[in-house]
Amino acid sequence: MNGEQIHVLLVEDNEAHAELVLRSLREHRVANRIFHVSDGAEALDYLHNRGAYADRQAHPRPHMVLLDLRLPKVSGLEVLEQIKSDAGLSTIPVVILTTSQAEVDVASAYRCRANSYLVKPMDYEKFIQLMEELGYFWLGWNQFPWPPGAHPGPSGRLPHQG
Repeated sequence: MNGEQIHVLLVEDNEAHAELVLRSLREHRVANRIFHVSDGAEALDYLHNRGAYADRQAHPRPHMVLLDLRLPKVSGLEVLEQIKSDAGLSTIPVVILTTSQAEVDVASAYRCRANSYLVKPMDYEKFIQLMEELGYFWLGWNQFPWPPGAHPGPSGRLPHQG
């Protein structure tokens, strides 16, 4: 991404799963900064720069959200719905990363406009491979709907759009 710092928001309540994701993304250097929150309410606070996340410099808009479905306080599907219905957030790719293979969960996530739905492999090596490939695809190869260095602000507008 042309030397631009890459920010990922990981929304995962299982600390062991979160640690695997964090370690894998760091080892493969596919993101410069990874922010981890452990419930849906905290994810929405981060995305809207509320409360402990009010400082936009310390908590920038992510280039991608990795979102678990089964979250305390606010479900992953509700977080996804709120992201995709907010003009200032809707262009952020949201990748569902969950243990659920249930057809109803997959269908619900895509109906709420998830950009991808990935089931966490139980095998450690396969999980690491998934994280590496996910990072390269979404953060290396993928083209975002804004020019390099012109990451949209909270309104969804690019800096030059005022």
